[in-house]
Formats: sequence, C-alpha cells, structure tokens
Amino acid sequence: ARNNRLFVDAVLYRYRAGIPWRDLPERFGDGIRVHRRFSRWAASGVWARVFAALSADADDEYALLDATIVRAHQHSAGAPQKGAATRRSGGAGGA
Repeated sequence: ARNNRLFVDAVLYRYRAGIPWRDLPERFGDGIRVHRRFSRWAASGVWARVFAALSADADDEYALLDATIVRAHQHSAGAPQKGAATRRSGGAGGA
C-alpha cells in the first residue's frame, strides 16, 4: 500500500466531482490503477469495514437544520398576495 491517504482522497474526489476514473487529476496517479485498487478494496471488504467503523460513531448532527438560514419564497410564509380578493366568511353570497 503505497499511499492510502492519497488513494482515499482520489476516491472521494472522484465521487464528489462525478467524473470517470480516467479523468482523475494527475496528482492522484493513473485513474485506471486507482479504479483497480478501489475494486480490490471493495472485493476484500475494506470499504464495508470503513463504513461500519464510520457509522458506529455517527450521530444525527448532519440532519439538524437551522431555520434561520433557510430561504423561502414570500408566499410560503402566508404573506398576502397583491391584488388577491379577500374572502369573507358568512354574509350574502357566501358559501
């Protein structure tokens, strides 16, 4: 194992960028070799062990959401619309 960190960085880069293995930047080495190593790790269960170790320490922090940073369209907050007729309850002609 020459450089596991560089290899894992290459795998993460490839999936984040959504590119084929052959299009990996040169700093990661030959994309075909990186893919071959990725496949060997998958076949031998290395990735399964990595994900199991990471999920054992996982919490739901990533799912928390601070609503102060969420932008919503003005109508989603119930703001009155321009030129919209107001509904009256009861009275003549009301349903």
